[in-house]
Amino acid sequence: MPANKNALLRYRTIDKCLQNHGRKWTLNDLIEACSDALYEYEGKDTYVSKRTIQLDIQLLRSDKLGYNAPIEVYEKKFYRYADPDFSITDVPLTEGDLDVLSESVAVLRQFKDFSLFSELNGVIQKLEDKIYHAAGTEPPVIHLDKNEQLKGLAHLDVLYQAITKRIVLKISYQSFSARQPNDIVFHPYLLKEFNNRWFLVGRRADHKPILTLALDRIASISPDLKTDYLRDDFDADTYYKDTFGVTVLGVPPIEVRLWVNRQNAPYVLTKPFHHSQRLIERRKTGGIEIAFTVHHNFELERLLLGFGSSVEVLGPTRLRRKMKKVLGEALGHYEEAR
Repeated sequence: MPANKNALLRYRTIDKCLQNHGRKWTLNDLIEACSDALYEYEGKDTYVSKRTIQLDIQLLRSDKLGYNAPIEVYEKKFYRYADPDFSITDVPLTEGDLDVLSESVAVLRQFKDFSLFSELNGVIQKLEDKIYHAAGTEPPVIHLDKNEQLKGLAHLDVLYQAITKRIVLKISYQSFSARQPNDIVFHPYLLKEFNNRWFLVGRRADHKPILTLALDRIASISPDLKTDYLRDDFDADTYYKDTFGVTVLGVPPIEVRLWVNRQNAPYVLTKPFHHSQRLIERRKTGGIEIAFTVHHNFELERLLLGFGSSVEVLGPTRLRRKMKKVLGEALGHYEEAR
């Protein structure tokens, strides 16, 4: 790992430790935490000296990197933030940072019409909004949906590095139905986000079918440097071609036919359920009939149920019966006396 990344990981680790107010942190504790973080990232023991951590703390306290972290020593040996709400991740952008970002966005804007950069348009708008908001007193005009309480996000960087560097992982994983965690030797292929949750896609070491793990159910991760990484021929676009959501079933997809009422038809036409969606007909009585081809999974059922009475499943029969059963049970809850 380059020295600058090494240092940044130490800064982030020290910051994370000092945000944990339920524990008292000595210098040796911080050294151990940084050593563990480097081992988890690199997969090998890295010596972190006492002098290195002392210099890190001194740098975090200074304005050289713009942190000005209020790190104090109490009881002559423990470290903490004088401001319990402080974090280096919340440090505002400086005027110099804003100038650099503004210039960078201007450069990116020049390439917006090239197909290679087409996916950057949303990112550029978010950057512009952040710069405008930070530079002035006006409120932001873009609001992103996020869940601050979502578990498992701390694993994202480690998993990203493992995938890009083709490192096999030992994962302690506990599904919602399991009583205790299971240890899995895992070949990671892909990080996938769906409905504000993150998932890790890959294979077990025994070459069984593709497995999808929810990040919020991962208890711990460590590298397995003794096992050779096997990528096989996994292709994400092909794998998810006939799927809505993250659950890919080892059975042929089905053709789903729906009636959508007049009020919701414009939304469904402008934001299709799936890329295979096609319009069958516009009914004179109101609404539209559409069809698309996907696997019958849990996510599909949740999607259709979310439309309530606005959508009717016309086929296939199995899916129609399932919707009728679930909606009938839901109706029963409201008919019961409270």
